[in-house]
Amino acid sequence: MRIHLFVNALRADAVAGAKKVIDWLKRRDISVAADIDSAEILGVPSLPARELGEADLIVCFGGDGTLIRAAEACSEFGTPILGVYYGRFGFVTQCDPSEVGSCLSEFIDGKATFEDRMMIKADLMRANQPVTTLHLLNEMALQRAVSTRMLVFSIEVDGRHLTSYPADGVLVSTPTGSTAYNLSAGGPILDPNVQALILTAMAPHTLSARPLVLRPDSVIRLTMQTEGDAVLSADGQKRLHLLSGDLVEVTRSERVTKLVCVDPHDFLQKLAERLFWSYSILGDKP
Repeated sequence: MRIHLFVNALRADAVAGAKKVIDWLKRRDISVAADIDSAEILGVPSLPARELGEADLIVCFGGDGTLIRAAEACSEFGTPILGVYYGRFGFVTQCDPSEVGSCLSEFIDGKATFEDRMMIKADLMRANQPVTTLHLLNEMALQRAVSTRMLVFSIEVDGRHLTSYPADGVLVSTPTGSTAYNLSAGGPILDPNVQALILTAMAPHTLSARPLVLRPDSVIRLTMQTEGDAVLSADGQKRLHLLSGDLVEVTRSERVTKLVCVDPHDFLQKLAERLFWSYSILGDKP
């Protein structure tokens, strides 16, 4: 069995937790490797991200950003991910550090349950020719460059022009990504098991722009009506420079991110805790 690790090497607690798990795995003769950034610190072999995805299980030590890095590597192979929470918000990571041993034992014994998270596919087109295709767990953001003034974005859904609005950018998110950039932009929160696409304007300069929840099989096409420097941000991990006339088509990806499920009610509990819903308006616990 091969179990590979993605670790936030900037967090001492995540590194310490990973080292304990490595010792646990080695005592059971399980092959271990880690991402290039943390392998030397952990004292295990390093593998490039794509090769790390070819494993029986990926274990992430960090926050949601660490898990998103792993999702990019794993989705092509369908490798399950166990996210161990060492972050701030942690809406996607489910496993508490104290639960790692029991979660790994369940997986090794074939008793683990899994949750498939919907992903989106973003196709960048230039002069009607494909430039690149990205598969994303959280969101695709088309936004103005820092040095550019507000741009006008044109939105087409299922072959029909929907709207155009001046804004800093536009987001297409998955339900998993609804608690990420979409939440900061004022978009709706969706249960991660809902199948849908979320369209949200970023700082729109119009009162008519409203977040929109669309069918999961919708085809969204985004262009810029005004000239200016813009970037395509993919899950906050990649940024691609766009040229005037470029088109971005967003659809549901055929890939999914497979997560080891620790608690089926984990998302609702985190909403109550992270957004302070478990406190009364007077600041007291109910």
